[in-house]
Amino acid sequence: MRTITRRGALGLGAGAAAAAGLAGCGSLTDSDGPKHGGSGKGGSGSSASASPKAAARPLGDGSTSFTGKQPHQPAKPVPLEPGQEPPQFVVFSWDGAGEVGNGLFPRFLDLAKEHGAGMTFFLSGLYLLPESKKRLYDPPNNPLGASDIGYLTDEHVKMTLTNVRRAWLEGHEIGTHFNGHFCSGHGTVGNWTAKQWRSEIDQAKSFVKNWRTNTGWTDLAALPFDYEKELVGGRTPCLLGQDNLLPTAKELGWRYDASSPGGRQVWPQKRGGLWDLPLQQVPFPGHSFEVLSMDYNMLANQSVNSTKAPPENYPAWRKQSAQAYIQGFQRAYESNRAPFFVGNHFEQWNGGIYMDSVEEAFKHIAREKEKGADVRMVSFRQFVDWIDVQKPEVLDKLRTLDVGQQPAGGWKTFLAATPKASKTSSSPSASTTPTGSGSAA
Repeated sequence: MRTITRRGALGLGAGAAAAAGLAGCGSLTDSDGPKHGGSGKGGSGSSASASPKAAARPLGDGSTSFTGKQPHQPAKPVPLEPGQEPPQFVVFSWDGAGEVGNGLFPRFLDLAKEHGAGMTFFLSGLYLLPESKKRLYDPPNNPLGASDIGYLTDEHVKMTLTNVRRAWLEGHEIGTHFNGHFCSGHGTVGNWTAKQWRSEIDQAKSFVKNWRTNTGWTDLAALPFDYEKELVGGRTPCLLGQDNLLPTAKELGWRYDASSPGGRQVWPQKRGGLWDLPLQQVPFPGHSFEVLSMDYNMLANQSVNSTKAPPENYPAWRKQSAQAYIQGFQRAYESNRAPFFVGNHFEQWNGGIYMDSVEEAFKHIAREKEKGADVRMVSFRQFVDWIDVQKPEVLDKLRTLDVGQQPAGGWKTFLAATPKASKTSSSPSASTTPTGSGSAA
């Protein structure tokens, strides 16, 4: 399990006054929870897509390779027609994306494969760096080799490589959660300059692109992608430091950032030249306030400062967190069709109830898709592919819809004729100020 340590208070959505703040994700270690999925010891699960069709071209030291176009991608997106109802996009994303033998990474790969869904995995670069080589990491404003998440064992690094490889071959996106996850004190990512973010990103990419050199392992398959081209977005630790990250991300050609805290369920805008795709405030059953759409925030609002609360609370909390996600999805689907973003960690917090509630919500949404609804379970990159080809005036009109607001006269009327886009509304520097505040692990 990850250990949560207190590193200063963070707001917890509109209910911050009702819950103590928990800062940081802590570190991945062996889980004492049950193992799931048919993958065995956190392995790769199904091997149906174990090898790319194209001949691999090794890159650098052979840690990565170019294997051609990524498999299992949606059809090329097209603009909405006048009066056409927008699809309901749903993005499930995973911070850290390390596998430590508890089977959670392959469990959700299996789930996505079963339902034909795409997801985003924000890989922490340190999860591919052996602890014996930790002094290769020079974190900004922190000692050499320092990290507020634990380094993985060699066996778990291998498991992570196996699952990251499988994820890409099955159509999922590999983004970044950066490296050391510093959330408080002088060294917090919230204080980093644009130049320091560049150093952090360069190192995160280096750990992915040079894992073979850093580990000395020659018997494992290369990662089947060019990370320089694959990496187009990320999520910062604890949703801190976005302001100084964005100039660097734009310079690197990134297309989006998923680090904004406390977002609302409305259509997104660009900020600093990138699509600003925040975690969102969603209904929290039994409360008048809303909660951020992330497992960590469910935990923080339910058990306040403990990852091992009394087990008798687990069934009610599991139901409450699942319903929070489901109600968030339903609210968007039945009203403004704003994309729905969910964040997660491969953790067994409170007996693993959040993994179960995420899976329940995932299956609920997948059933809507399978019944014929235009619900698209995609990665952030796939969503950005779609929104990038939409007409600016259509996006302007969609942004006029507030949380839970249905289009006046129905979609055929609402999007039947749209005026020319204004020069300011879709400006790369435009941003919205969300109500409330959020926190993240």
